[in-house]
Amino acid sequence: MSHSNATSPDFAKGNGMLPAIAQDAATGEVLMLAYMNPESYAETLATGRAVYFSRSRNKLWRKGEESGNVQEVRGIYFDCDADTILLKVNQIGGAACHEGYSSCFFRQVTPEGFKVVGERVFDPATVYKK
Repeated sequence: MSHSNATSPDFAKGNGMLPAIAQDAATGEVLMLAYMNPESYAETLATGRAVYFSRSRNKLWRKGEESGNVQEVRGIYFDCDADTILLKVNQIGGAACHEGYSSCFFRQVTPEGFKVVGERVFDPATVYKK
C-alpha cells in the first residue's frame, strides 16, 4: 500500500500517538525520541517550537518549559508510512537531554559494557532545582 499521497502524519496508526525524532538541523545529530499526539503536533505547527506528549505525565510537554532549552523547529518531515515524525530543530542551550547532554543518546554499547560518549552541557540539579 502506498502512502506517498499522505498529506500529514497518520495518528490513527499509533492509537493517537506517534514517535517523533528530534535531529539537530545544523549537524544532523539525533537528539532525542519522544511522542506526539494530534494536539502536540498542531501546537508545534502553530508555534514553531517542539511540543511533545509526555507519556509519563500524560500531558503536553512543551520542550524547554522547565529548562529553557526549547527546540526551534526548522523542518517537519514524516516517513513513508506516515507513522513517524522527524523534527529538524535548533536546540537552544545546546542540550536536548534532561541529564544535561546535547543528545539523549550519550551511552555507547561496547564489548566492555556501555561508555558515556557525550559531554555534559549543563548540571540538571541547578537547571531543574528539584
